[in-house]
Amino acid sequence: MESAIYINCDGGARGNPGPAASAFVVKKEGKGIYKQQKYLGKTTNNVAEYQAVISALKWLTENKKIAGGADIIFLLDSELITKQLMGIYKTKNPTLKKLFTSAKLLEQGLSNKIYYKRIPREKNMDADYLVNTVLRNY
Repeated sequence: MESAIYINCDGGARGNPGPAASAFVVKKEGKGIYKQQKYLGKTTNNVAEYQAVISALKWLTENKKIAGGADIIFLLDSELITKQLMGIYKTKNPTLKKLFTSAKLLEQGLSNKIYYKRIPREKNMDADYLVNTVLRNY
């Protein structure tokens, strides 16, 4: 079996809402193989967290050969977003519901098993650093 691919995702906003950014870091066999960060404009922390996952899912869709048949494990420090994506919490907010639906549709385009795991913020420093780099001027 192929080793799993780990994707650290993070999003943040200066103020809530405020200037926001999202980022993700892809790791395979313990090595970083891709990273992306993006300025989102004015939005909330939760929207930024979802945007990080959606961007990573889009990247996976465009790079299926890299993932192969490996399990995909998303690592997030947001309990709300993690538990919504796991189906433990319902998604009631209309904006977050649309983002949830987008993420689930992207998942369906992948043949990999996808898991979501909440981790402490201290263990999500790679993605957190990228978000803060984007937001440094705000």
